[in-house]
Amino acid sequence: MLEKSNKKIQYPHFVRSFSMPDLNTDEKGKVLEGHAAVFGQTTNICDCFNEIIARGAFDNTDFTDVLFDVNHDLDSLPLARSRNNNANSTLQLSVDDQGLAIRALLDIENNPDAKALWNSVQRGDISGMSFIFSVRSDEWTGEDTDMPTRTITDIAKVYEVSAVSMPAYDGTDINARGQSALESAKKTLESARTRAALESEAEQKADDEKRAAEKAAKKYEERRKRLILETYF
Repeated sequence: MLEKSNKKIQYPHFVRSFSMPDLNTDEKGKVLEGHAAVFGQTTNICDCFNEIIARGAFDNTDFTDVLFDVNHDLDSLPLARSRNNNANSTLQLSVDDQGLAIRALLDIENNPDAKALWNSVQRGDISGMSFIFSVRSDEWTGEDTDMPTRTITDIAKVYEVSAVSMPAYDGTDINARGQSALESAKKTLESARTRAALESEAEQKADDEKRAAEKAAKKYEERRKRLILETYF
């Protein structure tokens, strides 16, 4: 069973889609399976930066209450739900070698929305997945480039997963619900760039001081040798 955390720290919410068309149903039309998140896949975030979810990012994630919807329609009744990710939940989440896997038990006999989703997946009209989550920690590289990379190393909580009709836009996705989180990420990026610039400036200053000291030491040694020659020879 996945690890769960009871921490109540608030983190910005993000919405990401992934181009991994493995969403499928069983023959009886009750179970839907797929991956809501994929390790190592590069996602272009509004041409501002690239983003990657690292292996191990879900090790300490809170999965206590996760909804399953279509296209993140949080105003509709969920088609499945995970309560503490136990065996009685209609939504099961697990982490495998590819990423965050889901298994949803659909009530296609009594829920027309569930039946419609099952038919759409069967026809291939819906083949992707997406999830809403918050981040506890990340790492930035390439801050001095036009497209730095943000690697998410620790996801704090998963709130919802969805079957989506337009997954990833070739690996790129952000929507209005994630706009504040995007702004937060931009501020983090700017801070990382400023920090990298200051560190580079400090390194350059240290190098300059080292070269100046070496040059002064060389001049001193040359003058000392010259004085010895002038005095004794």
